[in-house]
Amino acid sequence: MGLNTDILGVRLGGETLLRDLIHERVGLFFDDSKINLLADKLAPLIVERGFDSFLDYFYLLKYDTDSADEWHNVINAVTVHETYFWREMDQINGLAEKIIPDLLAASPYARIRIWSAACATGEEPLTIAMRLNESGLFERGDIEICASDASSEALARASGGSYRERSFRTLPLNLKEKYFTPDGREWRVAPELKAKIVWTQANLLDENETERLANVSIIFCRNVFIYFSSGSVRRTVNLFAKNMLVPAFLFVGASESLLKVTDDFELEEIGNAFVYVKRK
Repeated sequence: MGLNTDILGVRLGGETLLRDLIHERVGLFFDDSKINLLADKLAPLIVERGFDSFLDYFYLLKYDTDSADEWHNVINAVTVHETYFWREMDQINGLAEKIIPDLLAASPYARIRIWSAACATGEEPLTIAMRLNESGLFERGDIEICASDASSEALARASGGSYRERSFRTLPLNLKEKYFTPDGREWRVAPELKAKIVWTQANLLDENETERLANVSIIFCRNVFIYFSSGSVRRTVNLFAKNMLVPAFLFVGASESLLKVTDDFELEEIGNAFVYVKRK
């Protein structure tokens, strides 16, 4: 499916090739009904590069040996950064009330590592850190939180630690006032909370990067797979299963299901949340 008119003066043709290349490299998939949306996102980058066609841009990304920086721009343009604090808390409550206490009881001196695998602008890992801190779990054990995203732009905002009111729409007021201080039109996260998180850039479809980060007990990869094709989901989950420790706990979004994707994880109810668990 192609477009009927030029976008910002960019000649049409090559949008589908670009779509498939982005899917192959990043996992995000724009079906035919959304290829116009993809073209809208990419057209400004093509103009900025001085090109006048989608096909020229495809050749740059596909064959230019110096295209790494341009891929950062593409990922920043096509990824979704919408998130907020205290989202889908049943899962994080289950983590704080059951999973981590059980892991600490089984191995009191072992380091428990948590990976927020698509952290966007950082609200999810900071929510995890707040919830664990409120439960006193950082004092009880050695807990490490790593947060990554494919988008360098989102990651820069996350590591900067400043948020506008929209991010706080479900965070209890007492926690907002405890962990954030006003800074003009934004709120800045407390340095001691931000220090509990290690920020790094990672593409989930890059096997080397995923293997490096997935050697953990707990992965949050929520509201990511809704943008992936089934093949990309399967590939990512297989990498998780291959590298995670035992027992392993994988959290996905409430609207996402892995029941037809993997036999390595079994769906279990922990507290009031459903979690994919690997016990062997």
